[in-house]
Formats: sequence, structure tokens, C-alpha cells
Amino acid sequence: MRHLGLKIRMAIVSTILFAFFALAAGVAMVLFNLSLPIVLALAVGFAGFQYLLGTKMALWSVGADDMPEDQYREIHRAVERMSDDLGIDKPRLMVAQMGVPNAFATGRKGNGTVVVSTELIHTLQQDELEGVLAHELAHIANRDVVTMTLGQSVAAIVGIVVQWLVIATGDNEIADLILGWIAGMLTQMFVMIFVLAISRYREYVADSDAADVIGSGEPLARALEKIQRGAQGRESNIDDSVSALCIFGDGGGVKKLFSTHPDTEERIRRLRSY
Repeated sequence: MRHLGLKIRMAIVSTILFAFFALAAGVAMVLFNLSLPIVLALAVGFAGFQYLLGTKMALWSVGADDMPEDQYREIHRAVERMSDDLGIDKPRLMVAQMGVPNAFATGRKGNGTVVVSTELIHTLQQDELEGVLAHELAHIANRDVVTMTLGQSVAAIVGIVVQWLVIATGDNEIADLILGWIAGMLTQMFVMIFVLAISRYREYVADSDAADVIGSGEPLARALEKIQRGAQGRESNIDDSVSALCIFGDGGGVKKLFSTHPDTEERIRRLRSY
């Protein structure tokens, strides 16, 4: 079954994240004398706020505008067709000048948005562009943005709980505030290692789903090669939070453990094996 190995790994990582959240929830209940329903309500509200704010900030940060259908008719028709194949509503299409060829998706099945850079449109041939669009549509169909928001929320919640636990159990206000902040940040970074592992797994799944939709992995493989070349020596307008959503990111070298994307060469190899 396609994705079985990736799904098993994601299930393991998700279980670890749930254990982190359960531990943090238990500590919060004792530390702040809260009931379980209140803790869950606060957690859901926090994640919902992050999701809504993150979506709006991502679009705002790149200056995205709605993609005129009369000017980009082929893109709109291709997205309509592929959305039908994936069983999702056609997402809102937007265009932005990002400085480099790239694209990203936000939202969920019934309320998704795909943003494409003008640089990407000018760089890729139509079949390659459709491969990129299929990848972003797969992220929406697989609820990847929602999943990653939940993971990031768990990391933030665990970090906050650790911070207040250190402060509450200390006896020196100023020193404990500093120590609590450091402990909270380090804890959040540690939990984010597992969240980022899920992000890398889901990139492989979106690549595979895109290959299924367009009938081959070759167009997307060529697109990634061109995107990688196009990003070299050019200044990007994409900040780090949005970069995590994009189809292309730095997944190699010593930063691999903290990368949102797997190695591009490995993605290309896998795509050409489908």
C-alpha cells in the first residue's frame, strides 16, 4: 500500500507528540488547578488562533493577490481538474512576487488557498507547473497545514508549561523568570524536532500524491530541479514561517534535523522511481 511506511512513522511521531501534550496537560491541571475540559478548551483555542493568524500572516507577508482567471486561464482549469481528482473544492488561487520560484498552500479541504510566485510561472513549463500545483493540492487534501499547526501548538504549549513550572517551583523571582524562559525555549525546540519530522514525511506523501494525479513523477522532479537552480543566488522575499509551507526548502546538510523539507535530491530520486 502506497505511503504505508511513511504513515507508520507519522503515527509513531504523532503518538510521541500526544504523550508530550498529555504530560503538559497533567502538569497544567495541577499547577494552575484547572479541570481537564478547561485545559482542552484552552489548547483548542490556542491552536485555532495559531491556525487563523498563521494563514493570514502567510498571505500578507508575501503580498499575495488573487490570481485573475482571464490572465491565468490554464492554471485555473488545471487546478479545477486536479481538485476534482483529489475530491476537494477548488482552492482560492493567488499570485505573489517572492523573489524566487516557489509556491505554498494554506487552509483545509473546504477552504484552501494556493499561492504561486510569478517567478515560478515564468520558470516552469505547463506540465511542470501542474506537478507543483498537484503537490500543493495534495497538502490541502491531506490536511497537512492543520496537522502542522496542531504539532506546533503542542510544542508551544509544552514549552509554556515547562516555563511556568520552573517559575512556580523556584524561590528567586528574577533568576527563575530567566531560567524558566530558557527551559521553555529549549523544551519547545526539542518537541519541534518531532513536529519537523512529520513535516518531512508529509512532503514525500504530497510528492507521491502529485505523481498519481498527473500520471508521473517526472514533471514534478524537473520542476524541483528548476526551482532549486532558480533559487541559487537570488534573494527571497519569503520569511521562515512561510518557507515551511513552500514546495521547496533547504532540507540537506547539518540543518537536516531542524528542516521542514527532506533533501531535494532524494525527493527527485523518489519521484523518478514512481
